[in-house]
This record gives sequence, structure tokens and C-alpha cells, in this order.
Amino acid sequence: MNSIIPKSKTKGTDFCAEGKYHYIICSDLGCYMQTIDVKEGLDISIFSLHPACKDGDHYLGSKDGSFYIIKGKSFRRVNNLTTDSCAQVWSLHPNCQGGDHYLSTSGKYYIIFKAKGTCRVTNDLHQDTNSAEYKLHPECQNGLYYWGMPNHCYVLKPASEWGVQFCGSTDLSNDKFFGVYSVHPDVLNFLPGGLSVTKGPSFGIWENIKTISNDSNTPVKWAKKINKKVGWNKEKMTQITHNWKIAASVSIESGALAKLITNVQFSLSAEYGGSRVNTENESWNEMTEVEEQLSLQLKPNESVYLWQYKLGLGEDPVLFCRDLKIDDEPNPPTEVPLPPAQS
Repeated sequence: MNSIIPKSKTKGTDFCAEGKYHYIICSDLGCYMQTIDVKEGLDISIFSLHPACKDGDHYLGSKDGSFYIIKGKSFRRVNNLTTDSCAQVWSLHPNCQGGDHYLSTSGKYYIIFKAKGTCRVTNDLHQDTNSAEYKLHPECQNGLYYWGMPNHCYVLKPASEWGVQFCGSTDLSNDKFFGVYSVHPDVLNFLPGGLSVTKGPSFGIWENIKTISNDSNTPVKWAKKINKKVGWNKEKMTQITHNWKIAASVSIESGALAKLITNVQFSLSAEYGGSRVNTENESWNEMTEVEEQLSLQLKPNESVYLWQYKLGLGEDPVLFCRDLKIDDEPNPPTEVPLPPAQS
């Protein structure tokens, strides 16, 4: 089943919240999403992520309006993820280190240790004051992401037959859920693996763009121009950013951001709807038709087949690769002409 990548497998990606806003940080894209409502996809804005705020192990918002970025045994407190304003760095108390998820709600900090099935609650990540540890409720143990609002928290669940959903809770140690909600497609599109849910899993196929046959009993020289598509389907893929407001601080426009998100999707494993290929060296210009001159010598009663490799999502072709393959086999080639993506 197609799903987004869990936090444990994508460094620098996380959910957090501050005030009335939900945030999704994607360090690979160099930006983060802000929305008032994950379910409705309301008031979505995209902001740039300051270099000092990238690649955190965990992100969480605090009741004082600041953000915490945890890396290893320390955390960075900033007032703004775009400007890195008022930055301070503190050490994490040993009891607060090594958590799988961090969130803040009701003026306290929650640290989830999945292997132990526990949640540590503390008033201070630096000093671990007024701390206690509780057993996680079984329904709260399989979350992909956790984030806290002022008086409650949310848990993003693995995909099911109902799609990608999240539930609200007032107590992670008890079964105190107050709702189950679907994640809006405009929010899913920003997450690594989200395109596999909204568009469908990626595919890579060879397409036969021309068959040339010599039906005579004498050799024939064939020389003609052929047309082929090259580039990416911009019109189709920029739809994923139509409802996003891109802040002036973001250094790339919406089309380039859609390319990055699509590129990331293709690099993922099949488990998350990807093809595990590196497409960075392909043409990511807007799809166009180009001519290519071919000259072939065909033997008597010989046929040759021209193949082009293309990548797509769901039912839509998205990226048309530049190179052609010519052979005398009527069946598509079996090799993948793109280098594998790094794990």
C-alpha cells in the first residue's frame, strides 16, 4: 500500500505546531509548509528554511512561540525557522536524549521512546524538571509523526484502506482520542511519499515510439527524422502547488518546487511508491517534442524497434528521458537506463 515515509526514514522531515498553525518541515526541499488545518488544507503557505534550521533530527513548537530543533544531544531554540532569529543552543538532559519523537503541548514536552513503548513528560528539555514516564497506549505506538497543539496532540497513522489519516489525543497513555481525520491532498503532496497517495505509485516503462521494417529481399538504408518527447509534464505536475502560497523568501518558484517534489518521489523505494532511480541528469525542462536524425542499414526482412524510457505517477507520464534504445527485439528492453538513487 502506498504511503508517506515515516519520520524514522527521512532525516530533516517532521511535523510540529505553534499557536494555531501546523508545520511540516522538509529539509530536502529547503522549505516548510504552514497551514491552519491539516484536514481541510486551509491557508497553506510555503516558507524557506534557514540553513541553520535544516536537517534536524526533530522539530517541535513551544507555547512561547519559539521552535526547537534537536540534533543529537543538543537543541536549537529559534523564533523563526526562516530567519533563525534569536537562536540559542542548549544541551539535552541525558534523560531527554535518544527519543524517536518529540512534541510539545499544554506547556510540557513529550518524548516518545518506541522501543520501550513509553512517553517521557518534562517541563524542561535541558534540566528535565518535573519529569515522569508513562506507558504509551497501544493505539499511540505506531504513529509515523507526532505533533502537539496548545492543549492536545495529533498522531499521523500509517496508511490504511481509508488513506492517510491522523487522530487527536489528549493523553498518549490512555485511549482518549477525539477524532480521526483524513490528511488533505494539498498537504500530502508536500510529504515524501505523498504523491504516491494523491497521484499513484511511480512507474518506469519503455515505450515503442517507432518500428522500422524492411519487407524486401535486399538490404535497405533508412534515413529519416523522428519526433520524440523530452522533458517533464509541467502542466500536470504543477497542479500540486496550485493552492500553495509561495513566500518571497523561497528561492525557487512553484514549478521548480514541483520538480523537486517529483524528483524525490522517483528516488524512493517501491514501498513508498517510488522507483528508486536518480533522475537529476535528465532534462527537467518543460516537455517538448524534438527531432532526431537516424540512419540505419536494414537487412532483408529485418525490423528494428525504437524505444524511449519514461517515468510516470499513477496513470500519467511525467518524465520523458532523452536517450533512445534501438534493437531488433519486439519486446521492451528489461534494463533500467537510470542510475539507482542513493538509499
